[in-house]
Amino acid sequence: MAASSGIKRQTGDDALGISPDSVKLAGEIKQRYRTGQPLCLPGEEDRILMPEFLLNDQLDLNGLEDPLPLAMMATRDPESPMAVAATARLGPLARDVKLVNGVLRLVGETSRHSTVSNCVDLITENAFNPGAIAAVRRHASKVIVQTRKQYTTALRHNLQALLDGAIAPRQFVREFFELTEAGNLRHDVRRKLVASLLLSPTIRPGIKFLFLENFDRLPTATRCHVISEVLRSGDSPHVEIIKEELKWIVQQGQLNALND
Repeated sequence: MAASSGIKRQTGDDALGISPDSVKLAGEIKQRYRTGQPLCLPGEEDRILMPEFLLNDQLDLNGLEDPLPLAMMATRDPESPMAVAATARLGPLARDVKLVNGVLRLVGETSRHSTVSNCVDLITENAFNPGAIAAVRRHASKVIVQTRKQYTTALRHNLQALLDGAIAPRQFVREFFELTEAGNLRHDVRRKLVASLLLSPTIRPGIKFLFLENFDRLPTATRCHVISEVLRSGDSPHVEIIKEELKWIVQQGQLNALND
């Protein structure tokens, strides 16, 4: 993901704030929401989009920073951190382009998140004042941090409930993936969590196999790191069966982890 030059040429449809590529990308984002797939950087399916990326103007997001994709995220994303971050990125784009201004106001009217509507109101009622836009960006940063804390706490609670026998293994695994995806956990944190669970002597093999059934929900890069870490771990009876299953996954061509 390269740094942006900060200069964007606008000709034809781009001068209106839209382009055929951005319309296509917005449609792809909508389809991902329908199918429950995580958002990734265009052309980089192993890199899940994080809300922080949208708040960093120095990053080239391969088209995701265009108005229509941002509007789709602000209205359709099920989690408020991504929706608010998309709104914060969209706000300045609507200041001088009438069509994008209308898109922003529509986002405020149709988003499933009241905090998005409040952010749009703040921006428009203050005539796109830089101070109002900065306030929205600060609010987006706080929402990201607070949400991550909430989901991390829920993960810890579920793990203790699993160890205490108060939650069914399949429910634990399902909610683990739901919480890590919805909470937009950093890739390194998610990788360490999965690897530690697969290597833990206190987690039953059956639960670990449930994780492997959902292994394809992780980005390719994360799966590669998890596989490498588990295969490099010391020998122990509770890990050997997981190592064999991971080797089988690699041999079946589902993942080329051993060459990474």
